[in-house]
Amino acid sequence: MDIIEKHLLKEPKRTVQNVITAVIVIVFLVWSLTAIDLSNFTSNGLAIAQNILHGIVTPNTELLFTFNKTGVPYLLLETMAIAFLGTIIGTILAIPLAFLSASNIVPKPVAFIIRLFLIFVRTIPAIVYGLMFIRVTGPGPFAGVMTMALVSIGMLSKLFVDIIEDLEVNILESLESIGCTPFEKIRYGIIPQLFAMFISVAIYRFDMNLRDAAILGLVGAGGIGAPLIFAMNAYKWSEVGSILIGLMVLILFVEFLSNKIRNTIVRG
Repeated sequence: MDIIEKHLLKEPKRTVQNVITAVIVIVFLVWSLTAIDLSNFTSNGLAIAQNILHGIVTPNTELLFTFNKTGVPYLLLETMAIAFLGTIIGTILAIPLAFLSASNIVPKPVAFIIRLFLIFVRTIPAIVYGLMFIRVTGPGPFAGVMTMALVSIGMLSKLFVDIIEDLEVNILESLESIGCTPFEKIRYGIIPQLFAMFISVAIYRFDMNLRDAAILGLVGAGGIGAPLIFAMNAYKWSEVGSILIGLMVLILFVEFLSNKIRNTIVRG
């Protein structure tokens, strides 16, 4: 205990820094609370909230078990397809961009330029990309797929770069010393190190895209978002409940399955 106490006493005291940090956090917290306006809460708003909750607990079962294009199962399948295809396309495009922005693979000026481009891609929200693609391709699932692909590129490339820069170069040097060709170095030195982590990151991005795809439907980019906003605007809360229940079940199922797959790939 004496050794631990001596070690703790030697630690620099950061009382002033901690107090300043606490004060800043409290100031921002109080400032954010000033944005709350309780005057907008009316009896009508409470009634709408009760109707929403009632619709969720008493969903339209017919909509839940209708398997045509207006039913929840078809809309969920379309949403999942948009997220899946967008993730696949984004992953394929992100891999070469990640290698081009890895400073241990390409010259640093090239890596810097590509990283600036990827930062620019990441700064624009998914819903803005969705609105842009809808103007170009028209509303529908294709706009959603292209939006998911472009959004995925920014994040996947950043995570892929981190993996590439942690690459074990000693293996490549060993393969080069025994006369391996560049293709053989990629096949036996790079891919085995990166494949599992790349797949794990792509699966994680698919989880995120599944939620984003549902939101993109609100602006007409296909999926379940458009029927959800239409039902809310028409005050059809039982339909809203059916859509939300279906969406929650799908996300929970996909997250459970993706976690199983990711753990199997990474841990073996």
